[in-house]
Amino acid sequence: MNALPAALNAALAAATGGTFVLRAARRAGGGSINEAWVLQGEDRSYFVKVHARSEALFRAEARALDALAATATLRVPRPVAQGTSGDLAFLVLEYLPLQTQGDAARLGRTLAALHRTHSDRYGWEEDNYIGRTPQPNGWMADWVEFWRVRRLGHQLDLARARGSRRLVAAGEKLLARLPQLFDGHTPPPALLHGDLWGGNYGYATGGEPVIFDPAAYYGDREAELAMTELFGGFPAAFYAAYREAWPLDEGYRVRKTLYNLYHVLNHDHMFGDSYGAQALAMMDALSAELG
Repeated sequence: MNALPAALNAALAAATGGTFVLRAARRAGGGSINEAWVLQGEDRSYFVKVHARSEALFRAEARALDALAATATLRVPRPVAQGTSGDLAFLVLEYLPLQTQGDAARLGRTLAALHRTHSDRYGWEEDNYIGRTPQPNGWMADWVEFWRVRRLGHQLDLARARGSRRLVAAGEKLLARLPQLFDGHTPPPALLHGDLWGGNYGYATGGEPVIFDPAAYYGDREAELAMTELFGGFPAAFYAAYREAWPLDEGYRVRKTLYNLYHVLNHDHMFGDSYGAQALAMMDALSAELG
């Protein structure tokens, strides 16, 4: 952080019109991609993400947070400033002290409200990132084709580039039968957080839900709900409140595996380990559903 204070102060001054005097800085845990800090000043604090050569990632994140905030549904940390210092890029956000316990039912209701923000196409105004993996988002009118090309097809291209022949072969067979898994399901393009797992939400003072680290785009709301189930799941009150606000149909039971396959393939791309085997098992399960 020694090389950053001047650049941070300049960026904050330009963004806020005031002077920020840094009194203390402490590391914030939880991030596996960026280094994170809480900057404490005389009368306010900021949350700062820092990483080498990630200016485009931070720019996309800030735009997504602005779009989510504009819906006035779920709270997000507001972007304040961004910039670079040498080889480092940084993003300054509103600092929200978070806790792990809060109003899970409110999280479900407000997520359903967020998903009622619609577009006339699937995708996003720019490409962004899912974790540290580039995520293509070019606009498309057909959801099945979007999922084929922009999501599963993209991950299979990455698998092909790293020589994962079994994943590619199984994935191509699945892509050939993809329309059968939707069976007339034509969801409206809903605004999604895009990377909503247990590590990307918390609760502010009073139990108010907060979501952060988005990979936003317009897509099937079921893809969002599916990811909430992928890594341990959310509290039962969250699912009950969401379904009360906006029920899911029976086809979600199968489609959630298809949607989570994207994230498991991405984890195989980023981390390896057993994620490739998990992806193959998911593709086998989907093939069994097709008969």
